[in-house]
Amino acid sequence: MYTPPAFRENDPAELHRHMRAARLSTLVTSTADGLMATPLPLMLDDAEGEHGVLYGHLARANPQWSTPSSGEALVIFNGPDAYVTPSWYAAKREHGKVVPTWNYVAVHAYGALELFDDATRLHDVVTRLTALHEGSRPDPWAVSDAPQQFIAAQLKGIVGVRVVLRRIEGKVKMSQNRSEADRRGVADGLAASERAGDQVAAKLIP
Repeated sequence: MYTPPAFRENDPAELHRHMRAARLSTLVTSTADGLMATPLPLMLDDAEGEHGVLYGHLARANPQWSTPSSGEALVIFNGPDAYVTPSWYAAKREHGKVVPTWNYVAVHAYGALELFDDATRLHDVVTRLTALHEGSRPDPWAVSDAPQQFIAAQLKGIVGVRVVLRRIEGKVKMSQNRSEADRRGVADGLAASERAGDQVAAKLIP
């Protein structure tokens, strides 16, 4: 990922925070037939390995798991993003030498892909993944709420995914290369937007 120094994020804790906040990621593998990609909710376990380990699952009907891949797997996490109009820059009023841009947060995580279909491991993964996303609900659903035989049958329709991360690249492009006056203009403009994503991005302007 092209990342100028002003936008580079190297702090492991921040990288992990952005990965968790993204919730949905994209798993990309390289095969003899070309690149294959699947949107996946993956769970980060930062207690494993040097850079953490990602867990999730693919549908058994998805050919990505059964197609041999080479090299590392890439997992893409996209965070808040927003269009930035030059009209928000103080520099526009000063000299007019400004152009539009896009602010965004992105994390690219690379690692060794492991696939598994052991029922015990699959049950553990889906239980933990469900607890992660149900935990904030007032009446959270748990895997144990469903009949055991039903869950056992569902597990036969998926393949487990484990990605041992070897390196993580992070980019937080939030107008850091602009003057303080320009940054304030962008923050105010995004905060006033009706788009919820713009309002989230506004809070990330330094």
